[in-house]
Amino acid sequence: MQRRNLLSLAATAACSALLLGTAGCSDKAADASRIRVGVTAGPHADIVTKAAEVAKQKGLTVEVVEFTDYISPDRSLADGALDAVVYQHEPFLQNFNKVNKTDLRVVGKAVVQPMGCYSKTIKSVAEIPEGSVVAIPNDPTNGGRGLLLLEAQGLIKLKADRKDDAVPADVVENPKNLKILEMEAAQLPRSLDDTAVAVIPMNYVISSGLSPEKEGFAFESLDAAYALIIIAARPDNAESNAVKTFVESYRSPETKRYVEETFRGTIRPTW
Repeated sequence: MQRRNLLSLAATAACSALLLGTAGCSDKAADASRIRVGVTAGPHADIVTKAAEVAKQKGLTVEVVEFTDYISPDRSLADGALDAVVYQHEPFLQNFNKVNKTDLRVVGKAVVQPMGCYSKTIKSVAEIPEGSVVAIPNDPTNGGRGLLLLEAQGLIKLKADRKDDAVPADVVENPKNLKILEMEAAQLPRSLDDTAVAVIPMNYVISSGLSPEKEGFAFESLDAAYALIIIAARPDNAESNAVKTFVESYRSPETKRYVEETFRGTIRPTW
């Protein structure tokens, strides 16, 4: 198994400082036979570690570097301490670029962590009774995302100018007279005892022990912006052989089989 390092914010800052002053932790002109890939601890680290095994067979050594926050991986990539990262969706990357005036690039699709509808008694959209209570997250990102999912399933219609920033007040059509209840995303799995349906982000599905196969239905599409995890690199190495080989290894049949067998639908390959 490839070496997996856990970097704290302090360690990342130190690494970046070295980069600016000396040879540092890495060189932006990555060795064609070696690459450092940043991930968040957990499923993304596990999947990239599997991809590293595949890459080794192609002559590429992948060092998997784990982080415990969501900003340091992109910052380390921009500074040159990393050669690629796998942990975020594209809207997050775009916001990082905007805030930090960077130009990190999407070099491949990784996996999908789709939001879906969950229920203890209902198995399809058609079974949702009129007047049902449907719980959605109350945070700005996932709340609008949940409403978009309900709209995609034909349950509601939103104002034309409100999409991922939508709130329940933006619902203009509600043919089943659903009662949309906003609550903290972490509490949504527990709400299934009191609601007909809850629209739950996948990370809370995994942590609560719910099963997409047993309790879930009506998921986001594979191309949903907030569900699709991407592989990112810098402009100067996005077309490098090392990065291309890593992306090929990640999107390999071996890695796909690992994702399917390990996560059983909670995380899905895009290839």
